[in-house]
Amino acid sequence: MKHLPGLFRNNRKWALANVEKNPNFYLHLCDIQKPEYLWIGCSDSRVPANEIVGLEPGELFVHRNVANIVPLHDLNAMTVIEFAITKLKIKHIIVCGHYNCSGVKAAIDNNEKGIIGDWLKPIVNLKDRNASELNKHKHGSDKWSRLCELNVIEQVKNLSRLDVVKSTWRTNQYLALHGWIYDLKDGLLRDLHVTMMGD
Repeated sequence: MKHLPGLFRNNRKWALANVEKNPNFYLHLCDIQKPEYLWIGCSDSRVPANEIVGLEPGELFVHRNVANIVPLHDLNAMTVIEFAITKLKIKHIIVCGHYNCSGVKAAIDNNEKGIIGDWLKPIVNLKDRNASELNKHKHGSDKWSRLCELNVIEQVKNLSRLDVVKSTWRTNQYLALHGWIYDLKDGLLRDLHVTMMGD
């Protein structure tokens, strides 16, 4: 007997619906993937990367973690980024955060211990460095939203410091870095206007 039979039923339904829409759907998926975009987003289950940008499987290479951080010491993130740039030749890296991010809220509260506390330390440091700006917000929810935005901006800066990104720009391979934020309240993306394309 299968565990989680409901998920297997959902999978069969989804697979059949894809074939009904496009009989060659799975043949196309078996081709070598050639996405133009790498999405670095939050693991939050309410932020389905492909769906909110209207892309099909195979069109978006995705890396997700708690609070969409690009930590330079994280082997997983660095491997995904290097593979996307050097092997897939992606043209755009999108760091997409979202408002009401519980990872960012945990960094504001700064009471997490263990691995999650260590993971969120860059956002805690970011909060401390921007305390004067954040304290201008009277409502805690506004402070939270602004820190979500600042976190995305910081992660775009982190990307721009990577050797693989700098060397790609030196070779004139097109690569743009973008910072976006997603609003759970209306389902819309907002550009934070921090796009970087090298020199």
